[in-house]
Amino acid sequence: MHDTGTESTRAPSRRTVLAATAGLSAALAVTPGAARAAGHDERLRALIARMTLEEKVGQLFVARVYGHSATDPDQADIDANLKEIGVRTAAELIAKYRVGGVIYFGWAHNTRAPHQIADLSNGIQKASLAQPRGLPVLIATDQEHGIVTRVGKPATLFPGAMAIGAGGSRSDARTLGRIAGAELRALGIRQDYAPDADVNVNPANPVIGVRSFGADPDAVAGLVAAEVKGYQAAGVAATAKHFPGHGDTAVDSHFGFPVITHSRELWEKLDAVPFRAAIRAGIDAIMTAHIMVPALDDSGDPATLSHPIVTGILREELGYDGVVVTDSLAMQGVRQKYGDDHVPVLALKAGVDQLLNPPSLDIAWNAVLDAVRSGELTEARLDESLLRVLRLKAKLGLLDEPYVTADGVDRTVGVPEHLRAADRVADRTTTLLVNRQGLLPLSRRTHPRLLVVGADPASPSGTDGPPTTVLANAFTALGFTATALSTGTAPSSATITKAVEAAGNADAVVVGTYNMSATDPQRTLVNRLIATGKPVIAIAVRNPYDVARLPDVPACLASYSWTDVELRAAARVIAGRVKPRGRLPVPVQRADDPTQVLYPLGYGLSY
Repeated sequence: MHDTGTESTRAPSRRTVLAATAGLSAALAVTPGAARAAGHDERLRALIARMTLEEKVGQLFVARVYGHSATDPDQADIDANLKEIGVRTAAELIAKYRVGGVIYFGWAHNTRAPHQIADLSNGIQKASLAQPRGLPVLIATDQEHGIVTRVGKPATLFPGAMAIGAGGSRSDARTLGRIAGAELRALGIRQDYAPDADVNVNPANPVIGVRSFGADPDAVAGLVAAEVKGYQAAGVAATAKHFPGHGDTAVDSHFGFPVITHSRELWEKLDAVPFRAAIRAGIDAIMTAHIMVPALDDSGDPATLSHPIVTGILREELGYDGVVVTDSLAMQGVRQKYGDDHVPVLALKAGVDQLLNPPSLDIAWNAVLDAVRSGELTEARLDESLLRVLRLKAKLGLLDEPYVTADGVDRTVGVPEHLRAADRVADRTTTLLVNRQGLLPLSRRTHPRLLVVGADPASPSGTDGPPTTVLANAFTALGFTATALSTGTAPSSATITKAVEAAGNADAVVVGTYNMSATDPQRTLVNRLIATGKPVIAIAVRNPYDVARLPDVPACLASYSWTDVELRAAARVIAGRVKPRGRLPVPVQRADDPTQVLYPLGYGLSY
């Protein structure tokens, strides 16, 4: 048990959250509709009126910071903070810039273990509330589940979006949001940059892919809305991303500037549908995309900086008045056309409320300050966004009780009931695409010795990994004798020969494939294994499109991610412990003729 410092920090929260907000959440719960909103906004406007211009600017930024502790990070993290932000700690970041939000990353060492995360969250709140007119911080992270996960084990990890799309259950999507939301809230994280509302219609999409629920806009919309309701019922702000839709691009906006060539009509029918559903579901936040959509704005600006898209379409046409947050301002897609000093100002002019993770906080913060002082931005414009951000903080209960407790962590995070729910959800997602001559389910009596080979991409944060080991352990637990042999994403001829030799001692071979290309040595590996005459079962551990490259494989399944929960579910399907129930949420085209569909949307075999 770790002391989260809650008792010592509870008193300052009462003292320093201004009287104007006292009992705000409780008051909101009992005040009827319009009167409630008016009284609520009046209190928040009183808060805004007391703030300095510097404090207002700070409230609109969501910053990264290195370290596992708000006041006592490791020396390497102090060095990184000094180099990138000019401060030593999270507490110094807040004192200097008065930021309204902080984003947690694994690589910034924010998310090592549940009690540590709770301590960090409490330390950040304490530092902020100790400031003059101090306000609680909205702490956020990207916990999409599947391949984008910042808080790892022992927290409960669910299948990612495309796996949920394969399961097709809105109830499962809502369960994911409710459980994942409860665990995040227990850690002091009250905003999740999920769900992904992109409709993935481009198999070559390098940045979204399995992070999307699928290619059918109505199916995606239903799952997005369900997940939003789950998260928000747990008291965590959900964030639909990436508006106006990042699903049809072959360029990764982290490294380039994608252009979406959809007509306005196609955008309405395809990309807009899940965002409309999220808004109807009462979504708390929407994240913009660093993409150009000429049919929506022909200026050449990314959507994040586009007044016609953010204000004209999202606010005015779709009627959305919640918080709009940018995608990371450190990404190349938003930095190509304008300098880092101009980007945050243009984003605010476009109608954005929160400025996420600028490459240099000092440059961005001062740029916004200078823009107000010069008259390029008005203080009234900042106040609009501030009101939205404070409304969200009030709704989430931050103004009344910003701290979390060690007991809350122990009662909530990674508890057996949650882990069992994740396994049940995963059991409905595995998709069986090929099963020649009824090879599956595999019996441990007829095929007791298994060789597990294949790609071992770096494990998504906080999972056991590598995938071959996770699968081998899962098969062993199911009564097989399983051996793991990692062959990698680009196996050499020597590695392939080694795998073929090892197959001689096995009754069947399970091979994990990862995003296979036309000339991929992974194909050579699979074909050489098939040539041994041993039964070969392929699991596409990321994109389901791999099946198109394996015309001769006796059996093939799609798991949509290589997180433990999905790999264990795939093993249960192969062993016949559960029936395959997943259905393709995207079509798979032929490898030799992409105009022909090999496996249509909704395809999937069962036993």
